[in-house]
Amino acid sequence: MDGGQPIPSPLVPFGNASDSSMSLEQKTTFVFVILLFIFLGILIVRCFRILLDPYRSMPTSTWADGLEGLEKGQFDHALA
Repeated sequence: MDGGQPIPSPLVPFGNASDSSMSLEQKTTFVFVILLFIFLGILIVRCFRILLDPYRSMPTSTWADGLEGLEKGQFDHALA
């Protein structure tokens, strides 16, 4: 082993260690966290809209609107 030279890493930029620039891994993590915060904000807004007006997102029709005959409960003539 050669103890004098450190092994270069692709994640650590070359040059001075006190460099204020971010590495590629830090930039990727930062962008991912920002996207998660945007997604969280969209979900919070959507939840508050549902809480403020819960009946707006519900359909106006019922399950029996399009049914006729036996399916609607008119089965008295079928009991014979």
